[in-house]
Amino acid sequence: MSVQCEYRSNYQSLIHSFESIREIFDADNRSIHKARNELKVIDLNGIKTVVKSFKVPHLFNRIVYTYFRSSKATKSYHNALRLEELEISTPKPIAAIEFFESNWLRESFFISEYFEYDFTIRTPLLEPLEERETIFKAFAAYTYDLHQKGVWHLDYSPGNILIKRTENGYQFSIVDINRMEFRSISALEGCENFNKLWATDEEIEIMGREYAKLSGLEETTAIHEMKRHNDANKRIKNFKKRIKNLLKGNVSTHS
Repeated sequence: MSVQCEYRSNYQSLIHSFESIREIFDADNRSIHKARNELKVIDLNGIKTVVKSFKVPHLFNRIVYTYFRSSKATKSYHNALRLEELEISTPKPIAAIEFFESNWLRESFFISEYFEYDFTIRTPLLEPLEERETIFKAFAAYTYDLHQKGVWHLDYSPGNILIKRTENGYQFSIVDINRMEFRSISALEGCENFNKLWATDEEIEIMGREYAKLSGLEETTAIHEMKRHNDANKRIKNFKKRIKNLLKGNVSTHS
């Protein structure tokens, strides 16, 4: 098993931790998310970090990620560096580490500093916070700033938008950034980026009015486009859920 590390020079002291991150990760039990990929909060030489372990790809993807495409860890690392250049908050990137077996990618890890946040955008979407309207307006302004800087987050969903209360309002920080594009974004296209929030019409209207005010779009146009994309995403997700449940039912019927 060979290892390749890409890291910022000021973290040189962690090189031995990088090379041993597989063992360190497996030995730690502070998991904060576990699905296809897993995240753990791990102390590395006194630095509180979040280590993301990307699922071992199947054979085809191992070939693709070895020869034709950067690994998800590497993309996360470089996207984070780009966001920092654009003065967009994301947990401070530390390293991308890849392990190879028989010259093919086996595992990859992305390490960032832990970002202290109060909640995600999911909280005001689900809970009756007094400040929720203020948060939605601030979030719309933040999203507009992302688009003005040419940032299109392809996984712009509630769990990937962290919020920290500050003296000046709210600081937003984005995570799960391996799927991201850097390009020109029109105001009309920008309305689509709100589609994964699973927001109500009332919430969309609050964000739509603020986004329209900043972007110069007609208010009715912005709200209509946001609702259209939001509804389309809900239909797709609900359809997939029904198919999944149907397949589970078929499996249980024949078992």
